[in-house]
Amino acid sequence: MRPENYMNREETYGAHNYHPLPVVLEKGKGVFVWDVEGKRYFDFLSGYSALSQGHCHPKIIQALKEQADKLTLVSRAFYSNVLGEYMEYVCRFFGYDKLLPMNSGAEAVETALKLCRCWGYRKKGIQAGQAKIVVCAENFHGRTISIISMSTDPTAYAGFGPYTPGFVKIPYNDTNALHDVLKDPDIVGFLVEPIQGEAGVVVPDDGYLQACYTLCREHDVLFMADEIQSGIGRTGKLLACDYENIHPDILILGKALSGGVTPISAVLANDDIMLTIAPGEHGSTFGGNPLAARIGIAALEVVKEEKLSENAWEMGNLFRNEIEDIDSPMIKLVRGKGLLNAVVTEPQNGKTAWDICLALKENGLIAKPTHDHIIRFTPPLVITKGEMMEAVDIIKQTFKAMN
Repeated sequence: MRPENYMNREETYGAHNYHPLPVVLEKGKGVFVWDVEGKRYFDFLSGYSALSQGHCHPKIIQALKEQADKLTLVSRAFYSNVLGEYMEYVCRFFGYDKLLPMNSGAEAVETALKLCRCWGYRKKGIQAGQAKIVVCAENFHGRTISIISMSTDPTAYAGFGPYTPGFVKIPYNDTNALHDVLKDPDIVGFLVEPIQGEAGVVVPDDGYLQACYTLCREHDVLFMADEIQSGIGRTGKLLACDYENIHPDILILGKALSGGVTPISAVLANDDIMLTIAPGEHGSTFGGNPLAARIGIAALEVVKEEKLSENAWEMGNLFRNEIEDIDSPMIKLVRGKGLLNAVVTEPQNGKTAWDICLALKENGLIAKPTHDHIIRFTPPLVITKGEMMEAVDIIKQTFKAMN
């Protein structure tokens, strides 16, 4: 079939919930993907950071194959021989007492919200039904009803009400706003992205996270970090919170936790928080299944063994330095940390960020805009210097041609 046949079939039978770039992919390896006509592209989206270890990493795929031949699902109604091993490995990897396994990032966020409220009622002593959680404007934590109730983006929430109560919205990167709202004794948690990904890779001021963490300590409020996109080496450290030496009370992980192989997410916390939920009060049929557990261990081993955090730091600095040297009226700002980066564009002669991404595709690199004028550049963390320079050359030539 022709590429348009595949695209038309998706449009005919699929819900219109995404606006994909017009490319039909068939194969992936490392930092590259190939379309159905055999053309190769640099993947500079990486499944929104899920493919940090690269496409089809051999160690992760081997773990998948070996476990798939043995046992894939038991549900949490029974024990499995691999779940405890996975939980112990991840808890030790990130320094927590307990892990609650889930599947999607949105499920993990919902789990963290329930856990935070439960802690508020059973430990902090908040009156039933009164717990409030502080969130930041321009956040993106997923697309469930409760999560869009926290959103300030009409694209996410408009037309889906009524909305879930119990959330207080404040500006991002504003410690004074957090200071003021924490005077409310019914606040039980503060949920924050250390770097706002969907908003366009918005990096807060140095010291912001530490100041927020300190305020939470002072007011007996849980600091919850959504590191679904920014975590597991993406920003040049294992967690983006590590830049300010913060150990979140509740850590939310997803995406790269599976290396892009299967949906895996997790919520981590210490016993005083995690054990407030009793058996039967939360769960997931597929969460922590044997297949996911074995894949999750392999995915984190790759991050450690191949020093992907360190590579993300080096390649990220190289990328920003090279892109900042591009002389183009369409480039307004380059920002990011590690390999979580964005270019804020300025429309010129009727050309927008979408047009830039279409041109990049024609030149052999795929990326996507967010908020119409921002392009995220987030390649797999396994990218080499040679591959990065080849990709940068494509980006440079594309912007030059757009002038």
